[in-house]
Amino acid sequence: MSYVIEMLGIRKEFPGIVANDNINLRVEEGEIHAILGENGAGKSTLMSILFGLYQADRGIIRVRGKEVHIKSPNDAYDLGIGMVHQHFQLVHNFTVAENIILGKEGGFVYDIKKASKKIKELSEKYGLAIEPDMIIEDITVGMQQRVEILKMLYRDADILIFDEPTAVLTPQEIEELMQIMRNLAAEGKSIIVITHKLDEIKAVASKCTIIRRGKFIDEVVVKDTSASEMAAMMVGRPVNFVVEKKPIERGEVVLAVKDLCVMNAKKVLGVKHFSLEVHGGEIVGIAGVDGNGQSELIEAITGLRPIHSGEIYFNGENITSYSIKKRNEMGLGHIPEDRQKRGLILNAPLTTNMVIKEYYKKTFSNGSILNYGAINKYSQEIIDKFDVRSGEGINSLAGKLSGGNQQKAIIGREITPDPDLLIAVQPTRGLDVGAIEFIHKQIVDQRDRGKAVLLVSFELDEIFNLSDRIAVINAGELIDVVNTKETDVHKVGLMMAGIKSDDGNKEEK
Repeated sequence: MSYVIEMLGIRKEFPGIVANDNINLRVEEGEIHAILGENGAGKSTLMSILFGLYQADRGIIRVRGKEVHIKSPNDAYDLGIGMVHQHFQLVHNFTVAENIILGKEGGFVYDIKKASKKIKELSEKYGLAIEPDMIIEDITVGMQQRVEILKMLYRDADILIFDEPTAVLTPQEIEELMQIMRNLAAEGKSIIVITHKLDEIKAVASKCTIIRRGKFIDEVVVKDTSASEMAAMMVGRPVNFVVEKKPIERGEVVLAVKDLCVMNAKKVLGVKHFSLEVHGGEIVGIAGVDGNGQSELIEAITGLRPIHSGEIYFNGENITSYSIKKRNEMGLGHIPEDRQKRGLILNAPLTTNMVIKEYYKKTFSNGSILNYGAINKYSQEIIDKFDVRSGEGINSLAGKLSGGNQQKAIIGREITPDPDLLIAVQPTRGLDVGAIEFIHKQIVDQRDRGKAVLLVSFELDEIFNLSDRIAVINAGELIDVVNTKETDVHKVGLMMAGIKSDDGNKEEK
């Protein structure tokens, strides 16, 4: 059998860690081939070697049967290999066309009209629905990803690498991306998908290479292998997909949002007269399509965005005008939506990031002098408990961690101080099934210990698995609040579209 890609015996070491240890990967022409592994298993490193961002310490790469040495992304593009990175490589104030031709202008003068025509033709051919004159900052994350795909196609790539392609997409955008991948494969493109989402692998991939802790575990035929079997191979043990919770014991109201109105970036109301209560001992999930006011609501509660009108109460105290620091000191934990923009200082070590909210307290400082021994000990405890993997331990720069390990570091930092209210926004975005299982247990543990949890997730499965009550938001308005046990995905889906519940299961707000 002939392969379009063969990576044989690949080894790559970084200081203190072996990222790839004798890994083999074989991909056929026209195939959608998944690479499955835990966070930090070495998936992205392996594909970065294929794309020329890293060079292997040992091993052979063959493209269409010929051994090659890929020293840069330009070498990869010359071989027909393109890559869509987990964090997009786009200039936000440029147009779609300008981003796509960037680095491919072809001399001192370039013909933007000719380039735009080719981009439009490619967009129509593969069902991407992108116009060349769109400005990047004005389009959705899902559309930005399509621009990255067009960038590869414009350069005539026929081996396409997707690194965690659905990590920042809504359910609707995920379905559209799956269809785009099928269209590309039908045209003879070979697609490699780095992912940890088993349902997506089952939906589009024909084969799957599984790696664990940098080692090759197996290559399986997807249709002949169950999701639970793949999960066990990935993690090294059976994975429980069912979240176990004690019977609910609701306590006093911890968070009360009253008639809240919040302006969005366009200076119009992004949240409209929103009222909600979250009690101790319960998880309230906010369900809604991305962009319907969730971000503005959470930013108002945490103090990141000023409110237009209304009030916010925390443990009975009006905190509407309180600073972020004051809210944190009162016992508010916040897992932010964007781990890189709001969660971490990327060019600072983990030690700094783990105490960024606590550094001034007596535990970690004496006046202006920091107690690095206490900081290091505290950071190491979080990293160990939450299995944050990094090449240089607590001294690793946050920006050097994989996306999943960045997320685990943030979750560890926010849960460890034992907040009265935990606001968790997309808490398992970018995590593998083993890590998701662990994080879900941590969130449920907060609830079972009488803490209040406000969960925002675009994964309806996660909302239903974790939440005791579900608050549905559409266009910034609260549509309804329902008991999770008394509703289903279909009903919540209708409410997400703005259709109010009339089945009698409306709950108190």
